[in-house]
Order: sequence, then C-alpha cells, then structure tokens
Amino acid sequence: MSANARISLVVIAVVAAVVTALFVFNRPNTPAPAAQPAPAGTPSTAPAEVLVRPNSHKLSTAPDGKVTVVEFLDLECEACRAAYPGVERLRAEYAGKVTFVLRYFPIPSHRNAELAARAVEAASKQGKLEPMYQGLYETQAQWGEQQTDQRGAFLDLARRIGLDLPTFERDLDDPATQARVLADRADGTTLGVRGTPTFFVNGAQYTGRPSYEGLKSAIDAALAK
Repeated sequence: MSANARISLVVIAVVAAVVTALFVFNRPNTPAPAAQPAPAGTPSTAPAEVLVRPNSHKLSTAPDGKVTVVEFLDLECEACRAAYPGVERLRAEYAGKVTFVLRYFPIPSHRNAELAARAVEAASKQGKLEPMYQGLYETQAQWGEQQTDQRGAFLDLARRIGLDLPTFERDLDDPATQARVLADRADGTTLGVRGTPTFFVNGAQYTGRPSYEGLKSAIDAALAK
C-alpha cells in the first residue's frame, strides 16, 4: 500500500471518530420513565402504629386479629351518638370476629367534649370504661351542647355506675389523663381525621355514611378478603 493510501485511511478513521464523539456528547438526554401514579380510587392505609397504640382501648377483641374497626369519636357529638347504637349492634353481631377500638377526638368547639373523654379515661382506671362510655351517650341529651361545665353530671354518672368518687375525681383532674386524651386527638389529626365520627376498617378510612348498614358492608368486605 502506497504512503498516500495509508494517509487517506488514517484521515478517514480520524474523521469517523470525531463524528461519532460529536454524536454521543451532543445527543439529548433521555429522561427516565416517569413514576406511574396509583390507580384512581385506591384507598390509602393508615399507619398501624398510629392507628392503634399499645394503650388504645379495645371495646371488643377478635383473637385472629383479621379485622379491626377504629372509631375516633367525640362524646358530645350528636352524629357520634346517632352512630352509637349501630356500633353496639355490630359489636354484638361480630363478637369474637372483629376488634373494635375506641379513640378520643374531642372537638374544641364542644364545651364539655374533652371533659367527657377524660371521664371515660378516668373510669377506665377503675375498670369501668364501658359503663361510662355508654352512660355518657345515653345521657347526652341532658349534658350535651351546654355552655356551662358539666362536671356535676359526670360525677353523678360516676356515682351511679359504682366508681369510687375521690379516686375518680383525682384521675379526672390528673394532667396525665388529659395528655392521654389529647394524644389520641393528635393521632387522629395525623391520620387526617377532620370530624366525628371517623371510622377506619383495617386501616382504610371509611367514607360512607356511618350507619349500621354501611359499616356492616365494610366489615363483611374486610372479612371476605
């Protein structure tokens, strides 16, 4: 091969390399594939460690733990009072099959809601949470929606359900009792609770009307999975 031919081949090779390099370095960046959003309507699940704390009150317990219903409630809330008979009926029907958890969410605009929650918490220390919880709903028409302190009504109820009154009053006023109630409300706020009653069925917020029929349908669907 002549010298001129060899020089021509070298020039061609150099030109090819330069063109290839220019193509590589000037090529537009290819964006990474975008993350696909979750399908519309997919329910989010509340973090289990926030939804049910170790000290959360379980009104009923299912040994298999398959289905848990959590209610954030305000004992002065009329809608909570309206849902209460249905919840009690469901507790009876699903005894041993569904765990029902009570969590406090006193609305600040309800004058006696926080005090009522503290009354339930104080009663729990004497093993009488359920009688106090039920008694407050059953007498809500007498003490609810009042702009005066209803402590006397709660003390009367404590007397009727057999609580030791000095102990009850001490626990009612204990800062730890108030902190316990407010911790529940803080968890509710974290979970997106904006009003009461708010129910979660196996971590998914129930968004239908809180009727017996609606909650029963949600529970049955969870049990069927």
